[in-house]
Amino acid sequence: QVQLVESGGGLVQAGGSLRLSCAASVNIFSINVMGWYRQAPGKQRELVATITSGSTNYAGSVKGRFTISRDNAKNTVHLQMNSLKPEDTAVYYCNAQKFTTWDTRNYWGQGTQVTVSS
Repeated sequence: QVQLVESGGGLVQAGGSLRLSCAASVNIFSINVMGWYRQAPGKQRELVATITSGSTNYAGSVKGRFTISRDNAKNTVHLQMNSLKPEDTAVYYCNAQKFTTWDTRNYWGQGTQVTVSS
């Protein structure tokens, strides 16, 4: 079982920055993929960024503005969000994926609200 706790959300003006953090209850070396997803009101949850031990991946809408990173010593993943836009407003969820022989196990945090005012 993996528990994830997000922090760092809030209200910011367009063009501003926020840094989200996700603390895992286990050693993140045991997790295959960690990532951030977001869900805006009335929309489906969508991928923002993922990170493995060797690579990162970003949604096109955030590429060049957001940076995902990991602190292995603290079992934490961060999402640095710069040049924020009103359309980035959403609840942001941390995700951890563990691959087994038979399936993929997904774990989610409780979510943190990010609101970008115009």
